[in-house]
Amino acid sequence: MICCGIDWAEHHHDVALVDDTGQLLAKRRISDDAAGYRILLEMLPEYGDTENEPIPVAIETSRGLLVAVLRAGKRKVLAINPLAAARYRDRHGVSRKKSDPGDALVLANILRTDMAMHRPLPADTDLARAIAVLARAQQDATWSRQQMANQLRSLLREYYPAALDAFASWQNGLCRPEARELLKLAPTPTRAARLTRTQLRSALTRAGRSRGIEAEVERLRDVFRGDYAHQPPLIEDAFGRQMLSLLGQLKAICRAADDLAGAVEDTFPQHPDAEVILSFPGLGVQLGARVLAEIGDDRHRFTDARGLKAYAGSAPVTRASGKKHYVGRRMVKNDRLNHAGYLWAFASITASQGAGAHYRRRRDHGDWHAQAQRHLFNRMIGQLYHCLKTGELFDERLAFSSPLQAAA
Repeated sequence: MICCGIDWAEHHHDVALVDDTGQLLAKRRISDDAAGYRILLEMLPEYGDTENEPIPVAIETSRGLLVAVLRAGKRKVLAINPLAAARYRDRHGVSRKKSDPGDALVLANILRTDMAMHRPLPADTDLARAIAVLARAQQDATWSRQQMANQLRSLLREYYPAALDAFASWQNGLCRPEARELLKLAPTPTRAARLTRTQLRSALTRAGRSRGIEAEVERLRDVFRGDYAHQPPLIEDAFGRQMLSLLGQLKAICRAADDLAGAVEDTFPQHPDAEVILSFPGLGVQLGARVLAEIGDDRHRFTDARGLKAYAGSAPVTRASGKKHYVGRRMVKNDRLNHAGYLWAFASITASQGAGAHYRRRRDHGDWHAQAQRHLFNRMIGQLYHCLKTGELFDERLAFSSPLQAAA
């Protein structure tokens, strides 16, 4: 059997081919462009690569154009964790030397000796991979939006506490268009105190508000004209300019997050698994798309529900040595899926009577809030695995049946 290892870099990639005895057959450096990819694809058939029996490839990444070219057809592409590759490097030499051609050889030998211990990239459909791109981008935009809102809030605390009091009762606070419009109109507390009712009313209308405007105008006017400490005028104006700069960045991030959310809402319902995923309590379009993005639609990716639970980080990990035995939280996991799982569990507590009862039972058992949520997520994702395998929709009576019903 011939195995291929590729050590990738930004501008070039090193390729190594070994046989089943570990003998180096060929090595080459290719460029990171179409010409380099063509050289690689012409090089592999010289050593037995065919359409029905392609040479497997090991590489330390799961993304990029090179991976997309290699995944065409039936070829197995295995993404090796860089930390695992570093451990394998010590098997070939104790001098701690490192080179790109040497790393390519190490990756090829990983396939030769331990291919069964590593998982190839899942054979997801193009639609599932497109949903993954959009869902992850929307998740990143949401995190960036919150990070930028936190920076803006920290700045306002230094010179403009009236704005924080004015927006405290609004959901999403500084991310709302009303808040951004008012801060743009009055970047300093001195200018905010001089705002008239007409100006406040116009700002709320421009932001898209249509109900309760008069009451909100009176409330905002009272807050802006309240008794607050002030920075010196020059420093206050400087803070105002800095705030407008952050406000422009926040506005751009909010617009990007909204655009990506719309793209997810248009694409996710087209997937055949969307109906099954949306049948689960606590999963909407955005959160359901994040779950699908991480687990994919390759039915052979996980051999059983336990593998999916370990991948999501909901299943505990056991460390046992001699008389020591420890069962705790799993730290090596898919962080995106784990984050979506906490949101899913939190929403399902109120959306499902059975999920709420399960959560309260775990709390009565002595679990903390996070532990009970993780336990609920562990159960829900196992049910999702079963439903996706069988094509069944979520059934509350079967998912959270009482012990007596289960015995019957």
